[in-house]
Amino acid sequence: MALKAGKNVALANKETLVAAGQLITSLVKKTKTLLLPVDSEHSAIWQCLAGNPDRTAAKIILTASGGPFRREPDDLSEVTVEMALMHPTWQMGRKVTIDAATLMNKGLEVIEAHFLFGIDYDQIQVVIHPQSIIHSMVEYIDGTVIAQLSVPDMRLPIQYAFSYPQRWLNKLPRVDWFTLKEITFEPPNIKRFPCLSLAFTAGKTGGTLPAVLNAANEVAVEAFLSRYLNFSLIPEIVTRVMEAHQVIFKPGLEEIITADQWAREKAQTLISKFEV
Repeated sequence: MALKAGKNVALANKETLVAAGQLITSLVKKTKTLLLPVDSEHSAIWQCLAGNPDRTAAKIILTASGGPFRREPDDLSEVTVEMALMHPTWQMGRKVTIDAATLMNKGLEVIEAHFLFGIDYDQIQVVIHPQSIIHSMVEYIDGTVIAQLSVPDMRLPIQYAFSYPQRWLNKLPRVDWFTLKEITFEPPNIKRFPCLSLAFTAGKTGGTLPAVLNAANEVAVEAFLSRYLNFSLIPEIVTRVMEAHQVIFKPGLEEIITADQWAREKAQTLISKFEV
């Protein structure tokens, strides 16, 4: 493992910290290495925290586009695979795009932020920002809010993870302040998108539950993409698997792997009882 070898790691996936955050962060402290966030939201937070002393950040504000179904259709059971893959601002892989449509992606980012920045879940707020120009913000104890803005292009946070602590000149698109019509915010609709709430619950509970959340979601999303499961049933599958799980607190790697495998099997069993 790179961290054990004393190498800094540019972290390009959420699942590592979601499933085994405590193990990974303990290893980072032991080896005195760095986890350099590649995800646009976490790169934004990382940049907003730069140069500010510890314990002065009061709140992390994670922005989310809201996905393609922020307001319509009214009935999410009508959602097709093709509809769910049409993200309004980002071009991503199929699985991440579906997670963005259910807001599970943002939920996984909440757990990732907790471990990356050592901040309590009650100090993490999710805000819907449809334009995807502000990638995240940090509110400090004096009320100051620092935000990171750029066009929605993953090449920028990827470059910064590799150039840190320097910034490299590039030819990537810039924000055009004169054509940017508006920057708006709204609260997430938890009733419409329960996956976000499920992630907060898993994160606050801790132990093996975040790994179970992630595994069950992966199985449910794959079933939807394969047209075996209705879009609206993804959070229900995840909920049922989480409720059936006996949480192991302070798990080792083997216990996390076992919980992951159990959750996948449980989710598959539940999905087999549903019709598309």
